[in-house]
Amino acid sequence: MDKQAVAFFWFRRDLRLEDNVGLFQALQSPYPVIPLFIFDDTILDSLPKNDARVGFIHESLSKINNQLKELGSSLLIKKGITAAVWQSLIQEYDIKEVFLNKDYEPYAIKRDLAICDLLQANNTVTNCYKDQVIFEEKEITKTDGLPYTVYTPYKNKWLEKYRINAPITEFDCSVYFSNFYKSNFDFPTLEQIGFTASPIKVKPHNLTQISSYQQTRDFPALDTTSYLSPHLRFGTVSIRKLVNWAARKNDVFLSELIWREFFMQILYSFPKVIDHNFKSAYDGIQWRNNEADFKRWCTGTTGYPMVDAGMRQLNETGYMHNRVRMVVASFLCKHLLIQWQWGEAYFAEKLLDYDLSANVGNWQWAAGTGCDAAPYFRVFNPEIQLKKFDEKGIYIRKWIPEFDLGYGQPMVDHAMARDRAIATYKAGILK
Repeated sequence: MDKQAVAFFWFRRDLRLEDNVGLFQALQSPYPVIPLFIFDDTILDSLPKNDARVGFIHESLSKINNQLKELGSSLLIKKGITAAVWQSLIQEYDIKEVFLNKDYEPYAIKRDLAICDLLQANNTVTNCYKDQVIFEEKEITKTDGLPYTVYTPYKNKWLEKYRINAPITEFDCSVYFSNFYKSNFDFPTLEQIGFTASPIKVKPHNLTQISSYQQTRDFPALDTTSYLSPHLRFGTVSIRKLVNWAARKNDVFLSELIWREFFMQILYSFPKVIDHNFKSAYDGIQWRNNEADFKRWCTGTTGYPMVDAGMRQLNETGYMHNRVRMVVASFLCKHLLIQWQWGEAYFAEKLLDYDLSANVGNWQWAAGTGCDAAPYFRVFNPEIQLKKFDEKGIYIRKWIPEFDLGYGQPMVDHAMARDRAIATYKAGILK
């Protein structure tokens, strides 16, 4: 029996049916479209079995599947090594076209090239689209065509280019929903994928406080952040809708969205930053890398309330307020002289919104080793940060219940640590 000719749309970092560029294009294919998600063993095998992010992906896919069921369709879920999954799909279906949105991380680029080659060898056309950013790869460059490595001129160029085209076109996929392949694929449970539910959950995003964003964003006790970052990471919201909205509502919030794209293009242009200093002059720094000190930082028992509250919040919820992230990162790299890669790896394991480009970018910023980074002699004083941004101690008491019972001594004296950090950096920076 002849196999039915079909097209596939491959979901990855774009878990929504709304305003999805690749899906919009796929649904205009002359072939019925099978929506696909692959749980990639190469990624999953390194994760704990109760990883909250896998739970969130599963939950988001379940919502998509329920929407598809109303259309007489369903989501095809596969698990395995991605190339092997595609090999089996090629055997099972007459795949004429595959549609996907681009991913800019080094692993994803390598994986996608391999899959495109495999599909091409089987006479399947692959169509790739820009979806998770407004401007990608080399769309924002200096006049000489080289990438920006300083944020402010990048931002200015980004805004200039955005305003020419504003608002950015949004894509109404619902017009073509009738072109989904009619199916009733089994939707696996989390357990069938090999994972268990986590007590840590991704919160719904909340944009109700954005009008006062610049006044409130540095105060962790106020809890006025948008909780958007995991949704942006996995694409449950559209960056186009969000940017168009932010451009009308709040420039400071828009600026944060541009930072996200800045770090993405840094990673794309300089993939070495994943595990190497952007500024190679910093390669000579003699880090202490004391494992006992690192453990105290991880567990939130440094004796510095702002640092400890932040780490405990992270461990318990998968979130950490952005101001607090700067304080804990500075403390690890400067006070403890532990290299940023250790902190980056710990955040990668714990953060619900873990995004490689932003995590690496921000850690290198804190360590002074990145592009447009904080200067090496800038050492956050955790006590001053506490007085400035949590004066009444509301945030720290939430995460350190024993605070009023007599909190422990700081594990290291600030003045000594600051002097030591500056001297170590000065001696280690290669001339």
